[in-house]
Amino acid sequence: MSLRLLLREHPQRALAVLADSHALIFRHSLSITSADSSGNNETSARSSASRCMVEFTAHKDVELTDYRVIRASGVHGTLGLININADVFLCVISGAVRVATVRPNETVQRILSVDFYCLNRDDLDYDLYQEIDPYSVDYGPPYRHEHTHRVDPHDPALEHPCSELKKILSGGTFYYSLTFDLTNRLQNRLSEQSAFDIDNLDEDFLWNFYMIDPLVNFRSRLAANEKELLDSSRILTFAIRGFVSTITVPSSSSPIKGIRGSIPIFWEQATGLLPGQQKIQVTRSSEATQPAFDKHFESLEADYGTIHILNLLSESKPGEAELTARYSYHVLHSPLNQIVDAGGTSENRLIESRFDFHAETRGPAGYEAASMVRRLIQDCADGFAYFLCENMDSSIPRLLYDEKAAQVGGAVILRQEGIFRTNCLDCLDRTNLIQTIISQMGLEKLLQHRNEHTTSEFWVRHSSLWADNGDALSKIYAGTGALKSSFTRHGKMSLAGAIADARKSATRVYINNFADKGRQNTIDMLLGRLMDQSPVHLYDPITDYVSAELKRRFNEYSTPDTVRIWVGTFNLNGRGSGVNEDLAAWLWPDINRLQQHPGIVAVGFQEIVELSPQQIMSTDPVRRQAWESAVRRTLNDSARKHSSEKYILLRSGQLVGAALMIFVKAAILHKIKNVEGSVKKTGMSGMAGNKGAVAIRMDYANARICFVTAHLAAGFANYEERNRDYRTISNGLRFQRNRSIEDHDAIIWLGDFNYRVGLSDERARQLIKAGDLDTLYQNDQLNLQMVAGHTFPFYSESRITFMPTYKYNNGTDDYDTSEKARIPAWCDRILRKGEILKQINYTTAPLSFSDHRPVYATFHCAVSAVDEVRKESLSREIYAKRRSEVGDTTANARNDDFDDEGSIGYDSIAPELPPASSDRRKWWLDNARSNLKAPDERYVLNVDRPQNPFTTTNELDWRASKMTPGGSNALRYDKLKDQNSYMPSPISNGSQLLPLDTDRHSLKREVALRGPNSRSSSQSSVMSMSSNVARKAAPPIPKKPALLSDRQHSQESRENEDGKSTSPGPLSGGQTTFGDGAKTSFSPPRQWTKHQDIFRQQATEPDGPPLPPRSSGAIVAAPNGLMDDDNEGASAIPSLQPMRRQG
Repeated sequence: MSLRLLLREHPQRALAVLADSHALIFRHSLSITSADSSGNNETSARSSASRCMVEFTAHKDVELTDYRVIRASGVHGTLGLININADVFLCVISGAVRVATVRPNETVQRILSVDFYCLNRDDLDYDLYQEIDPYSVDYGPPYRHEHTHRVDPHDPALEHPCSELKKILSGGTFYYSLTFDLTNRLQNRLSEQSAFDIDNLDEDFLWNFYMIDPLVNFRSRLAANEKELLDSSRILTFAIRGFVSTITVPSSSSPIKGIRGSIPIFWEQATGLLPGQQKIQVTRSSEATQPAFDKHFESLEADYGTIHILNLLSESKPGEAELTARYSYHVLHSPLNQIVDAGGTSENRLIESRFDFHAETRGPAGYEAASMVRRLIQDCADGFAYFLCENMDSSIPRLLYDEKAAQVGGAVILRQEGIFRTNCLDCLDRTNLIQTIISQMGLEKLLQHRNEHTTSEFWVRHSSLWADNGDALSKIYAGTGALKSSFTRHGKMSLAGAIADARKSATRVYINNFADKGRQNTIDMLLGRLMDQSPVHLYDPITDYVSAELKRRFNEYSTPDTVRIWVGTFNLNGRGSGVNEDLAAWLWPDINRLQQHPGIVAVGFQEIVELSPQQIMSTDPVRRQAWESAVRRTLNDSARKHSSEKYILLRSGQLVGAALMIFVKAAILHKIKNVEGSVKKTGMSGMAGNKGAVAIRMDYANARICFVTAHLAAGFANYEERNRDYRTISNGLRFQRNRSIEDHDAIIWLGDFNYRVGLSDERARQLIKAGDLDTLYQNDQLNLQMVAGHTFPFYSESRITFMPTYKYNNGTDDYDTSEKARIPAWCDRILRKGEILKQINYTTAPLSFSDHRPVYATFHCAVSAVDEVRKESLSREIYAKRRSEVGDTTANARNDDFDDEGSIGYDSIAPELPPASSDRRKWWLDNARSNLKAPDERYVLNVDRPQNPFTTTNELDWRASKMTPGGSNALRYDKLKDQNSYMPSPISNGSQLLPLDTDRHSLKREVALRGPNSRSSSQSSVMSMSSNVARKAAPPIPKKPALLSDRQHSQESRENEDGKSTSPGPLSGGQTTFGDGAKTSFSPPRQWTKHQDIFRQQATEPDGPPLPPRSSGAIVAAPNGLMDDDNEGASAIPSLQPMRRQG
């Protein structure tokens, strides 16, 4: 069934994907609610630009006359939405072909072409019909140009923002099925109640999961019947990547399955121009790797059963031999490798076999010798068996999502009980050849059990099938076809095949060194892994409200936690003898007990080797490994003495003489993920590593933490060069997916920054001897440069209370006495950045084998552990409640002014208050009144509380009246539960307190400016206004008050400035006539007298700024409730006053 794609350009741009009876409509939205406008302007702009509304509706409910057809046919589904440069694109499959039939009515389609349509711009409304070379290695950056005008599709200088994504998706390596679940094997699908269930798809195999996930979330909130209709429309498509093809074997059989994968430890391989010379580096210690290793294989064991590892790495190449040794170590220590009693028989759930492919095939037999692997795996192949079942009668065609017909049944004859996991270094060439042999062994066992024979033609097709598989996978990851495919295809290696392999090897070298980065960036964009990438926000529009509520109720699904961090830096001056020294005074200092036993220990070294001309161009790890052992030994010895857990090395990094090591407690290892390392050279304009930085980052719970150790340029006067080194490191050091140092919640720099003290040697030593560290610090270059904003902007350093750490005579506590007589300075520093960091200690340790002193600091880092299950449950609960309140939304609105977003996210912060205003709704124009009332008759408003609600104050909302026992006490409104209506409490002399709406501060200022003769007029005006307002409805559109329009203002202001006005005297009581004619006397509280004195001083102060003029006339409320032009003062607007009872 082919779909159609339609576009509506006015009044709001929308795209519609039409099925037979229903349509999925997308409309771009630019509105920003309070839920997403709290960040900076750039973030808010990006968020608003990537928002769109979605609706699934029947054809009869859509005004299709507003749309024009973009594609009348040939749309096979949508892969989802993606945000690129703040533009939202809908990806649709425009070309597909059937390539395989697994079982009757279970087909697989290959994606041949896709197209991207922009939701928010019309200058990209052209189709990319250029021919795409699916195996081209010219992968450029994901997007190169920002278009500000309509683009000519034939202009080769400009390209569509999605051109690289289109190239990958149209490369013929993506597949999908509308009739069965491609992400699960047949053995698991047999027991499913539906042939294709979106809820059960394995997202680990879905390459478009990032793009389709917003639509899947939208689907999950539909009613059951709508969800079924959306599924049957085939609009949502789920794609895998790899190779799919079939050959005919007995029906309902599934020969033995195998998987391939990289060595599951943490390692990296640098690029290089010489094949086979790329350096391999293991980046995480054995202790830190074991939990992840165990988790990986436990997941495989749960899915497939017993795992047989088939390792094809070379034992003669140093890098591969190291990986093999580490692999075997982790297999040996895996819980699955323990012999268990399974029904009276001993069983090992994790088996390892080594087969040095290169060594075995180096002889005269060539690649034919690879068949010797059979003897290693024959027993397991027999034990694992294969899956076999007999189908039900499938002669009746079944439709997609027909639940009755989708009952996959039949008698299960045999099940596969284990799996082979094959690997080489890149899991391409050697692995594919061995997997061909494993597949052949399974088919031979199947035919033997059925007592059947096959022809040589069948085995030729089988070999060609695996050769095509190897070529396809190799082109995906390496850019060329597989090596050894000639042997796989024909069973022998020809001269032409050898020449082809040489050509492919040379091509791979070029791709890996010059083209792979752009391709990897495109893949990361498709998977949503770029650092500055944000997903498309489907505004329905209730989800914004849900996001805001989840943020506000964060504590309900998170657990606060604090991790203690110890950070230390030490310039070793190339001294290797310190390895045998006692480092406990530095690594485990005698500090407050609460600061001991840190969860994370970050140790930075500089000049770990002598910086000779031979050393600065290369990195020797031997010295670093020795110091790793020394630090680990000291930490664990001290931990045992204090009955604490042991520490393990998480990761280390080195750049010539600079090294960074991260140790963590074993108990917190499960909270840490995404550990990465990077280096940046700054010596000799970035060519040498004698100066530079090493950085390691991690995610701890929900916090992103980064450690950077740096060795900056030396020299007393080279502070500007040191500033440049900082900028080079901060801007140039990058982790994976273009993540920078600044993209973290907590950043700690440690190292020998080499900033000096700008004093003479004699003066500096005098200050040190006198203990005058403040004067010394005032001349510190780093301090001065940070204050000037030239380096480390927004970083903080705790107060320095220790002596300068450089330069000492080796082995002594005396500063440099050599001919150079270097000025003592604080070269070794620790700086921090991040609101979640709190520094506790900052000092030095008495280790004297170097010309520097080690420095250390301790921190508390506040993190939160998020319960994702609870968060999802709470999200659904909030969504359902909100949807019941505001109803459904639509993306098919025709009115340009209509947008449900204007009413979402602006709820009242308290039940007694009106909702906040928005661009479309003004509460003061909607007859909204405040229902805020005193808790009972004993309390009145606290007149000392600032009128600005955002002003920080300790004043409470309500104050007890003077007749109430303990009347000096105040009461917070948010803690009161009995909110009865309020009547002013009578005072002993028969008078009453001021009504609640009377602003006493304003009244005092009015009296102070007008003088004693205007007091009674002011009082009567306020009381009259209060009484009248209580009986009037709120005005729909008040007129703007003319506060400064009367000439009397300026006249009185001039009189006050000239000192002609009489200073106000003490406020006296008086009588006020209320609207009903009753006369009531009042006397102000005694505490006003102090404030009157203040106002009197302000009014008569000759040197102060002129006070604003005030009108002496009474404030008159208009008969119709509106403010007349003659009325002066916003207090005449009834809708701005709180509710009050009539007198």
